[in-house]
Amino acid sequence: MEDRPKTPTLDRVNGSADLKGLSNADLHRLADELRAETISAVSQTGGHLGAGLGVVELTVALHAVFDTPRDRLVWDVSHQCYPHKILTGRRDRIRTIRQEGGLSGFAKRSESPYDPFGAGHSSTSISAALGFAVARDLGGSPDPSLGDSIAVIGDGAMSAGMAYEAMNNAGHLGKRLFVILNDNEMSIAPPVGAMSSYLSRLYAGAPFQELKAAAKGAVGFLPPPFREGAKRAKELLKGIAVGGTLFEELGFSYIGPIDGHDLDQLLPVLRTVRARADGPVLIHAITKKGKGYEPAEKAADRGHGVSKFNVVTGEQKKAASNAPSYTKVFAQSLVQHAAEDERICAVTAAMPDGTGLNLFAERYPSRCFDVGIAEQHGVTFSAGLAAGGMKPFCAIYSTFLQRGYDQIVHDVAIQRLPVRFAIDRAGLVGADGATHAGAFDIAFLSNLPGFTVMAAADEAELKHMVATAAAHDDGPIAFRFPRGEGTGVDMPERGEVLEIGKGRMIRRGSGVAILNFGARMKEVLEACEALGQRGITPTIADARFAKPLDEDLILSLAEDHDALITIEEGAVGGFGSHVAQLLAERGVFDRGLKYRSMVLPDGFIDHANPYDMYASAQLNATDIEDKILNILDIQSINQRA
Repeated sequence: MEDRPKTPTLDRVNGSADLKGLSNADLHRLADELRAETISAVSQTGGHLGAGLGVVELTVALHAVFDTPRDRLVWDVSHQCYPHKILTGRRDRIRTIRQEGGLSGFAKRSESPYDPFGAGHSSTSISAALGFAVARDLGGSPDPSLGDSIAVIGDGAMSAGMAYEAMNNAGHLGKRLFVILNDNEMSIAPPVGAMSSYLSRLYAGAPFQELKAAAKGAVGFLPPPFREGAKRAKELLKGIAVGGTLFEELGFSYIGPIDGHDLDQLLPVLRTVRARADGPVLIHAITKKGKGYEPAEKAADRGHGVSKFNVVTGEQKKAASNAPSYTKVFAQSLVQHAAEDERICAVTAAMPDGTGLNLFAERYPSRCFDVGIAEQHGVTFSAGLAAGGMKPFCAIYSTFLQRGYDQIVHDVAIQRLPVRFAIDRAGLVGADGATHAGAFDIAFLSNLPGFTVMAAADEAELKHMVATAAAHDDGPIAFRFPRGEGTGVDMPERGEVLEIGKGRMIRRGSGVAILNFGARMKEVLEACEALGQRGITPTIADARFAKPLDEDLILSLAEDHDALITIEEGAVGGFGSHVAQLLAERGVFDRGLKYRSMVLPDGFIDHANPYDMYASAQLNATDIEDKILNILDIQSINQRA
């Protein structure tokens, strides 16, 4: 086991109450030890590093000043809450984070009373914290002692409209509420848009910062005799430096910017606002993602998501890849088609690296658009591009595309606009757990009239689907693919345009047919190899399309076999449900066909490695083998055991 840092002050802390008796000097030492412990823990588990390092001092200050968990501390996205977990009674399990049966990498209500609201997606904290504040005032809890609500939101999250909807409502209601704007100039990638520029201007005039903080943000908290003079000073400053006018117009008292790594600034400001506030307050704290760990500070993403690493060098221990990642195959294929068609453009929502569109942006910067953490806008923006004659590829993770569903329906589907949706991270994604699983896109897209929905069985199929989407102008089209590396199949030089709504036969057999949709094909082949040793030779087909269905293929499989099994990495209501509807309408079940559908279970699956998550979902090769044996009424080896 690697040497752990010496942490004598941190060793005395098992909850926020233990911080109350510490001196300011002790809190400084605690912050240093907390940073060292966070680095040590993540070096052994991997996970989100940079975001947590950027809020170490802020985490210490919040727990030292506020009375958590009585006061509700809500973390936005919450990938930055590893230091928070260490301080709140979970240090003994911090080296289990994101591991099966271990701590979640995000805030989770069922894990601790210090996590009052779970997260995993961006820009939800202000809405939730305002809900807590209103519930407190309405007596929603039997505990009359419930206290303040504090939302910690990153600057990248301020690019999402939901944050402004919440601030607008909070300003109108006037409830006592604290919003900490953790301004680190980054979310995952550098932030984009007018808000980023606005925040930069707020702290551009460094010489005026102390005066601005005193004369501007603190006016509302001064005793009455001093307020008039402070207001006059504030008016004088308006012509000298830009202030937090936007936030004030939304009804918030604005304080800052302040140094989010300086406890000597953080502690008195937080203590003052807690003592004096009678309405919503926004505290603008400037922080640095990856702070205090040089390898993270120097990394392009400030150490956002890391695998296990060497603490001394920062070198990450990544397994060698045997095949290109699906994301890279998508990106390279899109670049290839964009070279031949100037109308192809790409849209992402704050994930240029994660979606592979950084490669597209390098080649075609004028045709690549990062809209920030604003999936709803990204979808409608893509619809506008399509209506204007462009060929937009809207590349958004499955889990984040859920946020733009209304726009998919109203702005894309109803208008039959040819937006191409590249849906990454389809299926179960491992350590990020339920909040990031791509479980529902098959169901919610296949239900929409006029949509074409594809899923890649391997990386070569993905290349064909990019080509198909590029050539498709008759309404919206989507293709989904999983996280991680491909299966190692031979890759074509160029993708082929697939016939819409037509699957392919992989292997002909007898008795039972398997109709696969998506990236479980490797497991299907493994299962059939094992079944072959028993003399069972299933037919294997790749559906390729969930909508429109290949009705001829499905009905022929039903006609020629005693049993049919569909397999997909999606929830109930998706591909298998559409197949069942077709078979029922055509009266196939009346002829005695045995039909089963293998889907993700009706529940959320906790974080683990992907293999174990799929084992929990009963979608691995042995599960497919058992399903076939069961439908053939043959007892499996596992069942006998």
